[in-house]
Amino acid sequence: MQNTIRSILFGSVVAMMLAACSDGSSSAASSAQQDKSTLVVMGLDDSFPPMGFRDENNELVGFDIDMAREAAKRAGLTVELKPIDWSAKESELNSKRVDMLWNGLTITPQRQQQLLLSKPYMDNHQIIVVRPDGGINSKADLADKIVAVQDGSSAVEAVESEPNVAKSFKELKKYGDNVTALMDVSAKRVDALVVDEVVGRYYVSKKPNEYKVLEDNFGTEEYGVAFRKDDQALQQKIQTALDSMKADGTSAKIATKWFGKDVIK
Repeated sequence: MQNTIRSILFGSVVAMMLAACSDGSSSAASSAQQDKSTLVVMGLDDSFPPMGFRDENNELVGFDIDMAREAAKRAGLTVELKPIDWSAKESELNSKRVDMLWNGLTITPQRQQQLLLSKPYMDNHQIIVVRPDGGINSKADLADKIVAVQDGSSAVEAVESEPNVAKSFKELKKYGDNVTALMDVSAKRVDALVVDEVVGRYYVSKKPNEYKVLEDNFGTEEYGVAFRKDDQALQQKIQTALDSMKADGTSAKIATKWFGKDVIK
């Protein structure tokens, strides 16, 4: 009889333990699934200040990062920041290694065909940065000079959109990042850098005696956020959040923090 009672009690305890484990596992799995459903991976270039870059503590910071975090919070999402090879950004997005591209991405006709884009949120120019003593004062002076651009950036398209000017260069040299290209301008390995105004002026302001920005430029462009063509739901959530941030002045506050003024369209 005692053995029977012990067996019954032991069986009950085991059943209770299994049930508890099962409930815990189910809750954990459910929580993990929920977290995954609200996670959005943002692809960025981590050497593109002040839009997205690493600070002195190696932390990812920047204007677009602040904008993305605020927009995601309003959309009930959590952002995971993922530095990528910016020249392969479309591949990273379409292969679903990231869910959106948000880092000074220029809206172009080609990208409008290939990607799903947000509305423009700020304007930008492709400026020309040279050495003050380099004898270059206009776009025409770039003839027979070595001109640098970041590979995969809109600077490449901006320069190539003016073929007569581009053909006059001695060489159009493509770099993995603007920082290295700018260092080569200073070191006289290249004569000029065509770069997004936001990043170019940021670096020039750090060393104003080393660089000069020409009055000529390679045109005006607009920045937007890119998504996969079939990800309309995410695009709509982010766009709604961006619209509300502009309406209540939050975007202007973030812009003022990074640019000293409201640059939001």
